[in-house]
Amino acid sequence: MDRRHFLRRTLATALLPGATLFFTRKSLGNALSVLLDQTDEEICLEKFALVRDQHLEDKPIAELIVAIGNSFIGTEYGEHLLEEEGPEHLVVNLRRLDCVTFYESSLAIARCVKLKKATFDEFKAQLQLIRYRGGVIDGYSSRLHYTSDAWADDEKRGILRVVTKDLFGVKQLRRIPSPVNFMSTHRSAYRQLADGKFFDAMKRKEEEISKREVYFLPKGHLPGLSYRITPGSLIGITTSVPGLDISHTGIAVRAEDGSLHLLHAPDVGDKVQVSQLSLEEYLSRNRKQTGIVIAEALEPHS
Repeated sequence: MDRRHFLRRTLATALLPGATLFFTRKSLGNALSVLLDQTDEEICLEKFALVRDQHLEDKPIAELIVAIGNSFIGTEYGEHLLEEEGPEHLVVNLRRLDCVTFYESSLAIARCVKLKKATFDEFKAQLQLIRYRGGVIDGYSSRLHYTSDAWADDEKRGILRVVTKDLFGVKQLRRIPSPVNFMSTHRSAYRQLADGKFFDAMKRKEEEISKREVYFLPKGHLPGLSYRITPGSLIGITTSVPGLDISHTGIAVRAEDGSLHLLHAPDVGDKVQVSQLSLEEYLSRNRKQTGIVIAEALEPHS
């Protein structure tokens, strides 16, 4: 193993559960930032190697998601990562992540491990399965642009289960407002929607999404209930922005004191990190964030 690969392995191992953190978070981020010359395949295979090194293969998928998510800490945030030129195709970028591609990638790698298919080709297959309606790429509207739509589709195929009602009970919850139509009402923000065919297809998908009853736990109810959320669960943060269902996503993790935090790719100019504030405090600081939807990854079967 050459010096560069040794440094990569050492840095990432330091972020897995049970490891001794001999770097500060800041120094880890700085060190990881100089390794952006890695290919996506190298990063993917490195994650598989870390799982093997830590003997995590037989752990529940939720624990794997946390471990893999932690190994991405320090990775740069990226904007508009999936909006590449040309026909719709699978975009893989593990060098930079946004809040959605972060949880997608962590989940896809975890599924590969559980399926005992730890290859880059299988990672791409799992990523496509998670990201596209029915796992099939068929134009721009086949991508699951809205998180509530993605989780509904992934639930149909046994990838995850939305457990908000199970965890908190219907009386605590509120329905995500309809219509969900942010993309069609902000057409100029999406290059592909300049094409009338794609625009009409997206409007039809939005109409389908708007008919669903998707419930969230209002953030004011979270204190006293956060203990019910399992580390490794996927967290979708709902919003008061008209036409939008979920504006941010992350992975649930717990601090040593038991408080619930968000492992996520926060925003432009930042890096993947664990929120310094508890999830309750994090939500309370943002007036547009209204609550949470919770999904749990299911153990995959070949």
